[in-house]
Amino acid sequence: MATTHGKIRTNVYLDAEIKRKAQEIFKRYGMGLSDAFNIFLAQAVMQQGIPFEVKIPNEETAQTIKDARTGKNMSHVSIEELKKETGA
Repeated sequence: MATTHGKIRTNVYLDAEIKRKAQEIFKRYGMGLSDAFNIFLAQAVMQQGIPFEVKIPNEETAQTIKDARTGKNMSHVSIEELKKETGA
């Protein structure tokens, strides 16, 4: 593996679509994938673990997520309707 100024080149296998979407987000911050990985790794070292909560959804939550992704049991609600219902 090649090194440059204390940095090392490595290979990781990524989901192509997730990588593309993540790169679009990081680009808005003016950073590349390597920058984002370095931030993630630095935070993992500082926190001595994964720097965010990782949860496995229960069956009800998993089904709700699946339904939402397919549009099942969903209805369109406008901001105005939400404001009216909440009194905002």
